[in-house]
Amino acid sequence: MWMWNTMESRGVSSIIFDLDNTLVDTAGAGRIAIQKVCELLKSMHVQESHIKDICDHFLRKLLHESFDPSEGKTIDDVRIHHWYEALQETQGTDPDPALASSCYHTWKNTRLQVLTLSPEVRSLLEELRKNYKLLLITNGDTQTQWEKIEAVRCKGLFSLVVVGGDHPEQKPARSIFTHCFESAGVRPQDCIMVGDSLSADIQGGVNAGVRATVWINSDCKSLPQGSVTPDYTVPSVLNLNDILLELR
Repeated sequence: MWMWNTMESRGVSSIIFDLDNTLVDTAGAGRIAIQKVCELLKSMHVQESHIKDICDHFLRKLLHESFDPSEGKTIDDVRIHHWYEALQETQGTDPDPALASSCYHTWKNTRLQVLTLSPEVRSLLEELRKNYKLLLITNGDTQTQWEKIEAVRCKGLFSLVVVGGDHPEQKPARSIFTHCFESAGVRPQDCIMVGDSLSADIQGGVNAGVRATVWINSDCKSLPQGSVTPDYTVPSVLNLNDILLELR
């Protein structure tokens, strides 16, 4: 339990949230998007035994993706190429570039259509912002993350929205948190960090010196050996009020 000198601390005045798989179910939206691509490939008479492998190849490329906008390509170009390579590697022949493009846009558009801020989470944020300054820090490239923020219509709920791709470093780097604190006019010790990623959100919060970190562990996973240890662990952001009561 954190101990604080009451003369030095006003209590928690600000909450920093992650976006993906913290406030919105990006993983769930991604699964639905992949299913839509499977249906597309089936309609294009792609061999059924290849379809799952094609999608798995794409997801592996997405997971290990490195994107540098200074190379002159857009994130759309990069991800269309992921699908092109996934088709090529699975089928053993050069695919129609138009099919790779169709796979990408089906995946991207479905994911954005399905992605939503649930009524319960929206209501929680609307209540919290009456008493706390709400900040959002999300890792990822500029275009992708702003498209998500626009799709779920959440920007107005936050005093500040910070997208990692707009900055030299992303979470868990201290610099992006420092930018956030300075821009929002808050002190690290007056903030808590809420997110699903131990390596980005929780480690980032520790690096930045926030008052407490809250790990959203929706799958009830065990804490990996050698991992950073969050101050609090909850299955959903909807459990946050209990923690805020403790931190008063």
